[in-house]
Amino acid sequence: MLYAPAPMHIPDGFLSLIIAIICWGITVIVDGVAISRTNQSLGERQVPLMGIMAAFIFAAQMINFPVAGGTSGHLLGGTLAAIALGPWAAMLVMTAVIAVQGLLFQDGGLLVMGANIFNMGLLTVAVGYGLYRSVMGRSRNTKLVVAGVAAWLSVMTGALATSLELWLSGTAKLDIVVPAMLSVHALIGLGEALITVAALAFILRTRPDLLGEQSASAKGGRGWILAGVLIALVVVGLSPLASADPDGLNRVAMDMGFIHTAQSGTGPFAGYTVPFLTSAPAAKIVAGVIGILAVAAIVLLVGRSLRKKDRA
Repeated sequence: MLYAPAPMHIPDGFLSLIIAIICWGITVIVDGVAISRTNQSLGERQVPLMGIMAAFIFAAQMINFPVAGGTSGHLLGGTLAAIALGPWAAMLVMTAVIAVQGLLFQDGGLLVMGANIFNMGLLTVAVGYGLYRSVMGRSRNTKLVVAGVAAWLSVMTGALATSLELWLSGTAKLDIVVPAMLSVHALIGLGEALITVAALAFILRTRPDLLGEQSASAKGGRGWILAGVLIALVVVGLSPLASADPDGLNRVAMDMGFIHTAQSGTGPFAGYTVPFLTSAPAAKIVAGVIGILAVAAIVLLVGRSLRKKDRA
């Protein structure tokens, strides 16, 4: 089990059918708006950047980092995606990442996928971008500080939304699950903030013209695209070193006694494994490469389709 991560997202069984359906409805509506708005604002340079961002976030989410009490956390990436792409394109990227995780790797249930996309993708993007946009045009250091705060707050928002969904589903009591989820995710959010600030600082120093909805004016060749792909592959290569401790949600589920309600499913690469590989580290790396190729391809296809409609 050293190299097999615990499921990072809500599994089937944690939420009631009605809550899962409501979350699906909200997610479909918001993603529909995101598609429409992205179709109006998508810049030429953003299409490959969307693919690279999707690949990086997928890879980074495979690396759980340890926090207190035998618990681990992982990057969500919604704030980083929103800052780099603008909110609407970022929502589509996050949707693609979480969908591939559920469909191919059984990371999160299929019935509750709408809730996972809403909590970890749509909400994190909205909160992160909403706070960061207030300092657009300010100094680099101000942007970095606010980006860190926005990233931390986005994690807390996603944790609160998950807590409310668990309560409304009758899975946990509100006065217990909210403080339990927020306390552990306050620490996980610090990791999110550090990674977001580090990545943003790198982009601001090297290619600030790639940031935001006006990145269509970015100049330069394909070097930054190759660099982004290589970074994602390096991160995947480090994935076997990820913490094997349960993530924040699973730790709370274990402590509160509802972990047994989780329903496991099947997927072609369930648990980030590859059937024909016996080496667990190698299997995880190969699974990660498959994942980043899948999310990048999906996002590129969607982006190019939207660009074609825009030109038409």
